[in-house]
Amino acid sequence: MKDVVRVASGQGFWGDWLAAPRRQVEGGPVDYLMLDYLAEVTMSILQKQKERDPKAGYARDFIGAVDSVLDAVVSRGVRVIANAGGVNPHGCADALLALADQRGVRGKVVLGVVTGDDLLPRLDALIASGHPLANMDTGEPLSTVRDRVLSANAYLGSDPIVEALGKGANIVITGRSTDTALTMAPLRYEFGWGAEDWNRLAAGIIAGHIIECGAQCSGGNCLHDWQSIPDLWNVGYPIVEARADGTFEVTKHPGTGGRISVPSITEQLVYEMGDPHSYITPDVTADFTSIQLAASGENRVRVSGIVGRPATDKLKVSIAYRAGFKAVGTLVYAWPDAMAKARAADEVLRRRFEMLGMHFDAIVTEFVGATATHGPLAGDGHEANEVQLRIGVRSPDKAMVEKFTRELAPLVLNGPPTVTGFAGGRPKVEEIVAYWPALVDKSVVTPVVEIRS
Repeated sequence: MKDVVRVASGQGFWGDWLAAPRRQVEGGPVDYLMLDYLAEVTMSILQKQKERDPKAGYARDFIGAVDSVLDAVVSRGVRVIANAGGVNPHGCADALLALADQRGVRGKVVLGVVTGDDLLPRLDALIASGHPLANMDTGEPLSTVRDRVLSANAYLGSDPIVEALGKGANIVITGRSTDTALTMAPLRYEFGWGAEDWNRLAAGIIAGHIIECGAQCSGGNCLHDWQSIPDLWNVGYPIVEARADGTFEVTKHPGTGGRISVPSITEQLVYEMGDPHSYITPDVTADFTSIQLAASGENRVRVSGIVGRPATDKLKVSIAYRAGFKAVGTLVYAWPDAMAKARAADEVLRRRFEMLGMHFDAIVTEFVGATATHGPLAGDGHEANEVQLRIGVRSPDKAMVEKFTRELAPLVLNGPPTVTGFAGGRPKVEEIVAYWPALVDKSVVTPVVEIRS
């Protein structure tokens, strides 16, 4: 057993810094590279891509990320764990094996492919057998929107990733696993933590939560003393250095920018936390109030004291469904009276909607530069030198939304003066994908692990 296991975060979302994975494996010693790509809306985007192309449906950036670290994987034994499989883990695996062929290392790449999270083909059977998949916010059964469901994925825990590592995989690809499992799994595998070792499992979950968003815990998007954070252009992504007893330190490679500190870690801990006493995952329930943080060196924070409790008998299910159409357009009004002009333009548009019989489920107006961020707390914004009018509409009727897109441009000549910023043509009509959170019994979800090489 290793005394210390180092898990480096290289991606915090699909679209994160492409250079980060390579920098993490080249900047110093790491045992595992964790890449987190999936958010709730990402699954629906990937499902729509797969509908257009059966070979798509995974985070294609992942292939380039692996290409950039492949030498470290095959020569230094660095293992990669990622949820980049999205709704097509096998398609992702095919692309990785093709890459291995191109690089001449096919025999040295062993893939662990985790599936079983995709419930879309089983929804009708689940509903019929007494699993309503009720919306966690409203209590409505999924049957009310079943005909519009686009994707449905259960959040898997660390078990199948640990299994894949135990079978020799040096790259593990999952679909919708929890973000935290990507870090917890290698710690559980290396240290042999048992399925009921609640405190240590909770420590693994907390470690994963801290680094799941990449540089957000190492100086990026950090409010505390943000002006003094050095060299964000060269920001170092976080690394967990964990021990078998469940304690760990969060650090980053020397010579990189950003900052690891108790405040930066604290800000990340409260991100998407919910009830601090009960952070529920498929593996364990972690008590965030038990966490002890202490600076243990430059850009180094020690985390200890974590308490865990048994997990529940449910899995969360992320469901996306089609919910109509929207379009958003903008115009910029300049000084003098920029705010008054933007408000007048908003009034003109709304009155024209009435005159032309245009009806929408919602009309939302923001005055960017004056009130968009803080809303009514910002006041009237009379002193702003320029204000961007941003107006959006929503409707189940695509034709009605398209009609809206043709009403914005005329204000350039027939609305308030000093308008600019209308370029690129009419606003684009987009399909709305809404989020439906639900729970399902663990007993009806069976993860599957396949080894490919």
